[in-house]
Amino acid sequence: MQRRVSTDWQARFGHPLWLLETFVDPRFFLDTSYRAANWLAVGESRGFRRTRAGYSERARTPKRVFVRPLIGNVRVRLSAPILDPRYHHGAPKRLLTADHMRALPEFFADIPDPRRGQGRRHPLPAALGIAAGAVLCGARGYKAIAAWAADLSQQARARFRCRYRNGRYEVPSRTRFRDLLIRIPPEYLDHALQGWNAQMTGADEGLALDGKTLRNAIDEAGQQTHILGAVGHQSQACYTQNKSPPCP
Repeated sequence: MQRRVSTDWQARFGHPLWLLETFVDPRFFLDTSYRAANWLAVGESRGFRRTRAGYSERARTPKRVFVRPLIGNVRVRLSAPILDPRYHHGAPKRLLTADHMRALPEFFADIPDPRRGQGRRHPLPAALGIAAGAVLCGARGYKAIAAWAADLSQQARARFRCRYRNGRYEVPSRTRFRDLLIRIPPEYLDHALQGWNAQMTGADEGLALDGKTLRNAIDEAGQQTHILGAVGHQSQACYTQNKSPPCP
């Protein structure tokens, strides 16, 4: 599996793998096979385990962490300040906690829904909460927001209070995100995200929100793209709204 997984990943997802990772529970295993296969022990986990709510409240038995490089100079490549553009694939990723996902829709609960009753397939707070979550994770533009949303697990979609249909939670498509975001006044979104910013200040003092227009960004209807950005520590994100007339 180690010999072929990178090639298989390239064929299936369009990029290779650089490093494999696994965990060994020392209560039941001696990790002899991994060491014999040249896996490297890099330490132990903190002992928390995944749960429906995110992670367990108490740390239990730590597990040994092993990695197996699949390419040369993997440490240099993975620790580089900027990833080689050849390996930028899919939507930007940054973890949101379960509490973040459950809290985000609440900040958009008071925004009036501009859609007619028969056009409300997805709850407005859920759709805007997902869009904000995608932005905070680095997504730029409707396509990236939709890709981030499509990657959400069923548990994550439940936390965002997504539409439940035929035994599954559904997320809006790129077109629905776009149609919805361009109809919400920017000041409503700004006010909601300022509330998020106020709540998050204690956990992330570097988080700030900003609104501006994107230079030379004109859509098919000749409208200027409005940017509402979120900046936290070393990450920056934005999403677009086509609201303002084009600049002369």
